[in-house]
Amino acid sequence: MLLLLDYTKTFIKDLVLPPAGLLLLAVIGALLLRRRPRLARVLLTLGLASLWLLSIPIVADPLARWSQHYGPFDPSEPVPVQAIVILGGGGQRDYAPEYRGPDADPYLLERLTYGAYVARKIAVPVLVTGFRIEATAMSATLQRDFGIEPRWVDRDAYDTFDNARDSARLLHAAGIVRIVLVTSSAHMLRAVHEFSAVGLVVTPAPVGLMSPSPEKITPMSFIPDPLSLLRSSNVVYEALGEYVRVVLAVTHLRRQHPLPPAR
Repeated sequence: MLLLLDYTKTFIKDLVLPPAGLLLLAVIGALLLRRRPRLARVLLTLGLASLWLLSIPIVADPLARWSQHYGPFDPSEPVPVQAIVILGGGGQRDYAPEYRGPDADPYLLERLTYGAYVARKIAVPVLVTGFRIEATAMSATLQRDFGIEPRWVDRDAYDTFDNARDSARLLHAAGIVRIVLVTSSAHMLRAVHEFSAVGLVVTPAPVGLMSPSPEKITPMSFIPDPLSLLRSSNVVYEALGEYVRVVLAVTHLRRQHPLPPAR
């Protein structure tokens, strides 16, 4: 039943967020052209114009910078951490013919690549957390491509709430409370809140950070491209996700419970 609710949540999320939500808005406008022409034109314009704006670099890039709440992690600084936690998210291939096994897609691979880089710099054990084949793909990619074998593999985390809860249980059993957390920059704020709520001391290590200085505006800044749309969609999703997290925590509908100190 819980898994069905999780899948339903994902379906609704994908239906509402860009680009599907904006395309759906435009389709509703097109269907209403004869009956409600004025409303139809508003919906069509709103849907298509918003989709275009979120797809162009001059809009998507500032949105991405706005979503960055933490700067880059500096592995040369003496930080008392005991483990690295890499979060799943972003997709994987259940079976990649060229590897004869599961493989991480680019968005997830970005997290794994940076997690491997940090692991080599500070030499502490790695935990990967994801859902089923995703976690398997994360572990396989780290071992195959970077020569790093995770000490812990959590395969039961469907979302960020589960990532934090499951990671805390595994790390608590090993007497670990101080972690470096690796995830995408737009996702980091929500992830830090969830992991801190279970009693872990978090050092953020965001990946995919935008340069602090905007790029020069050119005609290409106004041309839609898929990466810009992906960037905007992630920002919108994380902004809504953080709001939902706060509401669920305040109402006690879904709230983390810190584990007692390990003995």
